[in-house]
Amino acid sequence: MGKFSVETCSIEGLKIITPTAFGDKRGYFMETYQANDFKELGIDTVFVQDNQSSSTKGVLRGLHYQINFPQDKLVRVIQGEVFDVVVDLREGSATYGKAQGVILSAENKKQFFIPKGFAHGFLVLSDYAEFCYKVSDFYHPNDEGGLLWSDPEVGIKWPIPEGMELNIIERDQNWPTLSQLKK
Repeated sequence: MGKFSVETCSIEGLKIITPTAFGDKRGYFMETYQANDFKELGIDTVFVQDNQSSSTKGVLRGLHYQINFPQDKLVRVIQGEVFDVVVDLREGSATYGKAQGVILSAENKKQFFIPKGFAHGFLVLSDYAEFCYKVSDFYHPNDEGGLLWSDPEVGIKWPIPEGMELNIIERDQNWPTLSQLKK
């Protein structure tokens, strides 16, 4: 059996990757990344930095992208559950402005590969979540752009349960819409 299974997405370049977990009464072991195996999956990316964040229920981060130093990302959740979403911002793409979302959790162990040119964000659905991601370029603090998370033109269907209070920082509430980005 292969170490990874891959689901292709409706947007070219995106991949949902599920590692094979080998378990017994002690717990489990899995590889979450292996360069040769990923190359066989069509992901020939050199990752240079690993990041990790923690958030509580209702935190919505994003939608962020890098302007001059775009990054490929491999994201996963090691505790809790999030709705992870991207929007295609690649110039000339047939799916420009389209969104793709996936539930990532410690339980399902899914990972989301996001190539350069996408805005990215997530909503924490569990009481607490830890989010990990590999990136293909170093962090440049003055290079971040964003897209409004609630842009009606994009129409992301965020799975916000009744009664959930969103926690969104002011910056993420004031990013431009897709129409404003096109100008």
